[in-house]
Amino acid sequence: MPRPAWSLFAYRLIVPDEQFDLFACRENRLHLALRQLELNGRVDRTLCGGFLPASPRWQDLERSILKDRRLCPACRDALSAQRKGLPSAASVW
Repeated sequence: MPRPAWSLFAYRLIVPDEQFDLFACRENRLHLALRQLELNGRVDRTLCGGFLPASPRWQDLERSILKDRRLCPACRDALSAQRKGLPSAASVW
């Protein structure tokens, strides 16, 4: 079975701002979300499962961000699993 094409373009980076307190995550971390949000979910979430802020501050995902220590480890792991096409990554939340 062929793996779906994978690209950094499929993801966006959420930069914490004044809405930081609305995140499920209480640490000052950078989180990842799918660029095309799933329509069948109950609520939009980050890759690690945290809630998105009401008006997230989006930034394009660049390869250098993947090495940033502020990047949420759970988001990084979910991205890695999706990149490898692992079945557990089909529904990250």
